[in-house]
Amino acid sequence: MRYGEGLLEEILRRTDLVQLVGRRVKLERRGRIFWGLCPFHKEKSPSFKVENERRNYKCFGCGLGGDAFRWLTETEGLSFPEAVQRLAGEAGVDLPQWTHEDEAREQQKKSLYEIVESACAWFEKQLRLSAGSGARAYLASRGLDEESWQRFRLGYAPTGRAALIEHLKGQRVAVDDIVAAGLARTGDGESGPRDFFFDRVMFPIADARGRIVAFGARALASDAKPKYINTGETSLFSKGQLLYNFATARSAALKSGTILVAEGYMDVIALVRAGFEAAVAPLGTALTQDQLALLWRTAPEPILSFDGDEAGLRAARRAAEMAMPLLKPGMSLRFALLPTGEDPDSLIRTQGAGAMTALIENATPLVDMIWRTETEGRDFDTPERKAALIARFNERLVPIASTDVRRFYLDTLAEKLSGRLGLKAYVYNDRLHASGSSRKKPGKDAWKAARAPSQRGFESVSSALKSSRLIAPSAGKAGDANGDILASGIRIARAPPPIAPRRGAVDGCAAGPAPNAQILRVKESEVFELLLEAPEILERCHEVLASLPLSDRSLDSLRHELLNLAASGFRLETGSLEDHLVRAGMAALVERLKTRRAGNSVESDSVGSDRARQGAERGGADADEIEVRWLRAAAQLREMAQTGPERKQALERFKSEASEESWLDWCRLQSSGVLPSE
Repeated sequence: MRYGEGLLEEILRRTDLVQLVGRRVKLERRGRIFWGLCPFHKEKSPSFKVENERRNYKCFGCGLGGDAFRWLTETEGLSFPEAVQRLAGEAGVDLPQWTHEDEAREQQKKSLYEIVESACAWFEKQLRLSAGSGARAYLASRGLDEESWQRFRLGYAPTGRAALIEHLKGQRVAVDDIVAAGLARTGDGESGPRDFFFDRVMFPIADARGRIVAFGARALASDAKPKYINTGETSLFSKGQLLYNFATARSAALKSGTILVAEGYMDVIALVRAGFEAAVAPLGTALTQDQLALLWRTAPEPILSFDGDEAGLRAARRAAEMAMPLLKPGMSLRFALLPTGEDPDSLIRTQGAGAMTALIENATPLVDMIWRTETEGRDFDTPERKAALIARFNERLVPIASTDVRRFYLDTLAEKLSGRLGLKAYVYNDRLHASGSSRKKPGKDAWKAARAPSQRGFESVSSALKSSRLIAPSAGKAGDANGDILASGIRIARAPPPIAPRRGAVDGCAAGPAPNAQILRVKESEVFELLLEAPEILERCHEVLASLPLSDRSLDSLRHELLNLAASGFRLETGSLEDHLVRAGMAALVERLKTRRAGNSVESDSVGSDRARQGAERGGADADEIEVRWLRAAAQLREMAQTGPERKQALERFKSEASEESWLDWCRLQSSGVLPSE
């Protein structure tokens, strides 16, 4: 090939195929696909589609299709190099300079294609001669008749040292070219070159354009090792970049929207014969990233159908691990794992194509395969095993480059951990965490109680505004003690006295109608003061803590530390927690929070507060009271953070409009800004 695959992919990526095809065909958009009348045959209703996402066109009437290069060769008669040059120029891609050496290499590759094709025809002929009786018997034992031989161009490499070499030499092919095509080995000493394949059933391997470039071969002798071999790496063939049967499977996959990956040649042949035409296989190795890229060009979620033995499960796990860094929205894998001891060939022969269809329709998503890999057959009856499982999941998800895909994987695994293992899992800072506490999370009533003061405060302000402070329009008075008269004649109440932050707030905290940064930090500090007072709250409320908006970086660091401790099974007690935080370099922050809490308790002169604190130390019923107060503070913090920008906009609107509606809107938001701490 004149140009590397990477360069050609870049040209195709930059080419707007819809625009290119649209120069000759009138296209109509339906969703993400464009449809029109096929330019290759006469038709009355559109069956010709073009997709930029998949970078291909396809006619379901005549079967023609391809990419942008194929479009130019089919519609304008350009050669492939000319099509590349045209599209590269339009896409702004610089092509490497073509030299005489490049031309010589291209001519040699053309010659190699011809040599490999000639060898394929010779192998096919040998299968039908008397020397191929053993190969024919093997194929018959696998249920393959002569029609299958022809369809897949199966052949036989006879015994002998240089039978193929002598045949090709008779066609004036140089030995060096036979070796370059991967059909012969160089000689050792005086022995001379010898055939690469002998006494094996031959499976021709084609490239994406359908040209035979290599062979897979199965030994007939029971003691031959290895049982399967492939052509070695050549200028035409790299086994990690091609898939068996891909050239013929691609059109079926584009039509059906799915492609099936089996383990070997015989599996693919069995699947195709049973009607699963979009079936391919890697070439004797684990699925590679290049092969996955080929699959994704034809279908968004290829289905991997591996044998139900341990080797098949290992192949599935390797494929899952390989795919993780490449996942993107809409592009993934599914797995159709066969029953133990079965492969597609045996399953179809014993149970029929319907059994295979059922497996495909119920294929396992990649995220479930990851879950199965890490949990199947394992016990998680100790804290260490549970923590190790969380760590393994986090490690497995790190390679996912797509932020959105990784986030959904985290959420899905957290649900599975909670639902199947009861670990109360949650996601924080793009990592999984879990708590093993047996105590129930606060229910809806607790949340309702926590938010009640906020609602009551709003209702009281709203009621006051409506009942006593909103006075009917009045003329002739500039204002009175109860309010001011606007130019519109509407008398409104002056802003009710702002609810001041409780005593002990940061010095200099302005008491204004909207919570500024200092007031928010006061509320943030209150949340963590209560946590230090009763840290067992964290076992049940870690999700609430993880979701809180925080502006103080030191408190955010403290939150991260607390969540990690909860997930690791750390015993959440006041003394041990404070010791840990001091060792973690947070001594000043802990002292600041403790000092604030002590000052607030003294100044508030609240017997109930003292009683709650003492109850937390006892771990008795009053610990639940502190939890409700903590939930209330968390709800207030969330509300303050969410309504801050809205409050500013409402005030500006009131200043500019001076209407009753804008005044009520501002009062509503103002009243929800700073809430009383009970």
